[in-house]
Amino acid sequence: MAIQTIDEYIEQAPEDVREILQTLRRVIQEEAPDAQEAIKYQLPTFVLNGNLVHFAAFKHHIGFYLVPSGITAFQQELAAYKQGKGSVQFPLDQPMPYDLIRRIVRFRLAENLEKKANDGGLAGMRLD
Repeated sequence: MAIQTIDEYIEQAPEDVREILQTLRRVIQEEAPDAQEAIKYQLPTFVLNGNLVHFAAFKHHIGFYLVPSGITAFQQELAAYKQGKGSVQFPLDQPMPYDLIRRIVRFRLAENLEKKANDGGLAGMRLD
């Protein structure tokens, strides 16, 4: 049966990783209290005016998915970590950079709020 909630996702993770996932979830909730929790792409996801961030537990790392603009905005601070186009891997054998994650969530929240403001500003305009 497919995982439906972040609680279920965390519960199925290895015991030693659950606390990390709970703390990561709490950090995201603190920075984006109005965000909705969801499971998208089989990943815990926070949504507010579009996807904010996703995360996932793997055998040796926590995957954190923040879109390419987030990688670019924090490229110096993320340089020590393995990265993909819009993702970063935080190794489980190192301290989780919760302060950095907190700042990334704030950045993504601001991006999504700006995107909504810009989209909303054009909604009633005639372009002919």
